[in-house]
Amino acid sequence: MFPKTNIEKQLKRSRNRRITSEEILAEVHAILLENKILRSGIETRLQSKPSPENIPFSIDMELLETQRIYQLQDIKKICVDYRLRFLDAHYFKGAFPSEAISAIRAFEKNHNTQLQHFKIMAPSKLLKLENADDPLLFVPLGNDYFYLLHAWGNDLHPFRKFLMWPYKSFENLVFTIFILSIFLTAITPLHLFTPVVTPQEYLLMFLFMFKAVGGIVLFYGFAKGKNFNNAIWDSKFYNA
Repeated sequence: MFPKTNIEKQLKRSRNRRITSEEILAEVHAILLENKILRSGIETRLQSKPSPENIPFSIDMELLETQRIYQLQDIKKICVDYRLRFLDAHYFKGAFPSEAISAIRAFEKNHNTQLQHFKIMAPSKLLKLENADDPLLFVPLGNDYFYLLHAWGNDLHPFRKFLMWPYKSFENLVFTIFILSIFLTAITPLHLFTPVVTPQEYLLMFLFMFKAVGGIVLFYGFAKGKNFNNAIWDSKFYNA
């Protein structure tokens, strides 16, 4: 005898008594406009050079996730191992994803603060370097501690650490040239050059290979202005 209650209709009726449709649209439009302005401000701060003076900002330590806090020495080790750069965020030449902007806005809202200085860890090809696969966005906490705000993009190549090992230091490079020279000497058909192959021929061929490979590496290094990982990880210069 009694009709069933439609909750959606009751909800609409209650809302319409409180506010008109025009007022709802105006409120939603104001919220979206405020959101757009806030996100635009964050993008501007990401792409701007940080102020020379250290602008203080407040942080609620109880809201920080400890697994996102990293010390500079740990960041440097990964940069050196994988040949990455750790620079101010305005050097990043890609577009910051919306998730990164949202992560910054959520952080600022939770801590009731405004961040001005951002750091980013990424391969050199993703950064606008001055002429002398992926980003991690940090904010400095002070005393060489950094807080990871957001990471995006694809993971690095599984063999990147191995491939970048020769560039880690001068000793690593010399050792790599040494091993490569031995390999090239071993696969060289010496019997095509001399009827009798003796250890002396192998030694001479090894010395020739070592000199040739070393010369090519040095020429490439000087021509391209390359340097070792531990010297470039925090350098803003392309040919540092």
